[in-house]
Amino acid sequence: MSAERDKLADLAERLLARLDAVLPAPPPPTDWGASTAFRWRRGGALGGPGWLEPVRHIHRIRLADLRRVDAQIRKVEQNTRQFVEGRPANNVLLTGARGTGKSSIVKGLLNKYARQGLRLIEVDKRELVDLPAITERVAERSERFLLYCDDLSFEAAEPGYKTLKAALDGSIATTSDNLLIYATSNRRHLMPEYMQENLETKYVGDEVHPGEAVEEKISLSERFGIWVSFYPFDQDEYLEIVTHWLKTFGCSEKNATAAREEALQWALLRGSRSGRVAHQFARDWSGRNAAAKRA
Repeated sequence: MSAERDKLADLAERLLARLDAVLPAPPPPTDWGASTAFRWRRGGALGGPGWLEPVRHIHRIRLADLRRVDAQIRKVEQNTRQFVEGRPANNVLLTGARGTGKSSIVKGLLNKYARQGLRLIEVDKRELVDLPAITERVAERSERFLLYCDDLSFEAAEPGYKTLKAALDGSIATTSDNLLIYATSNRRHLMPEYMQENLETKYVGDEVHPGEAVEEKISLSERFGIWVSFYPFDQDEYLEIVTHWLKTFGCSEKNATAAREEALQWALLRGSRSGRVAHQFARDWSGRNAAAKRA
């Protein structure tokens, strides 16, 4: 009997060792002091618990570096200030033209208000299904958290869509008082829209009743309390942004004036006069000319 028991015990130990190798490891504890920004990382293929990973190198852009979006900055900053001070505030959706400063405003707000306790959690849209777990993770903390999802858009069948919709407004459970959702998107309604859906619109008397597909797509973006729209820059606005960044990189006013023609050609080749394109041109131009001066 003793030999049989030893055999069974050995078999059990080997089975546990094999299970240990395939089961997900426990998530590492969050090092809250390591950073002011975090990324949510999902568990492995077997669905282990996710964790918050500190961001070691944070983008240090300032709100003062952003040009021609003053009205948008004021609106989002006012809401963020209310949140940081413990007053009522809204979830925010920033939509519009690409490269106009939507995500940069969120990063700039973190850099400005981190000392007052603001923290950022970046979440990929595929990980939005973990929103309840993230909420639980930060609910007891004293900091104020912005859950940030960049370039957000959905197809109809994506699971994160329903989770986000419920978290914003609709579920019996809600996010904690110390967490808001800030999202950026090039789409106003966050989902693709098709001409066929407009044909479902009905007219009842003098009232217009959109079809169910249109209503469904509008319903998600409507749950954000604040909408902030961004628009393409004209030529003068683009050149002003180029000049600002050239000066930031150490170029003189004379250099900035000399670079105008190249800046316009750069934008023409890129097919956009956005703030992002202006920044990329300024980096390229100042780098080339600085190298020439050193030589």
